Amino acid sequence: MVQTAVTQVVKTLNDVHRRFGLRRSPDSQFFTEWYTHLPALDELERETLDRIRQRFRYHREAGQVTEGAVNAIVVSRLLEMAGFYDPPFRLRAEVSVEIETVDEDEMLRGRIDFLVIQDQFWRAVIESKETEFDVEVGVPQLLAYMMASPIQDKPLFGMVTNGNSFIFLKVKQGENPEYDFSDTYSPLSRANRLYEVLQILKGISQVVIR
Repeated sequence: MVQTAVTQVVKTLNDVHRRFGLRRSPDSQFFTEWYTHLPALDELERETLDRIRQRFRYHREAGQVTEGAVNAIVVSRLLEMAGFYDPPFRLRAEVSVEIETVDEDEMLRGRIDFLVIQDQFWRAVIESKETEFDVEVGVPQLLAYMMASPIQDKPLFGMVTNGNSFIFLKVKQGENPEYDFSDTYSPLSRANRLYEVLQILKGISQVVIR
């Protein structure tokens, strides 16, 4: 069996469609979790998000921000505020995965930046990039990682970010696997879009424990 790194062969959405039989859902109600019934934020949360955005902008103004710095300054703080560090969730970092494709002679290998687990079930996958990469570059790679989930009867949520922008995804596996993704959110805009990013993360955390 041929073993290949995900980053070498999964670069576009067409690659994902071909290798995993995955398609984007035509149903406008497939992924409503990113914009409906989102929890409100309190004043302390908004103040904290303002500081996170200010800190990220400070480092961004000096040049490109590395993936590790994006995780430390932004991603880890958001995951903490969304409750993914606390029961009933467990957070795993740098998780190695093997992904089977439609071609039975091919096995892809990769490493998930952050994996949120609840009762041994994968619930969310987080992929981060350096600021020099367009956030959309990470979408096909994240979809490939999401297809590695051993549980196929529950939806899986994902988030990809380069610090400059955030995109959320939802995947349902099964006989005809489907996905869809959200609008793009940027903390570099005039309004602090991290408010919405945290609301979506908190909303997803509530959905998966119901």
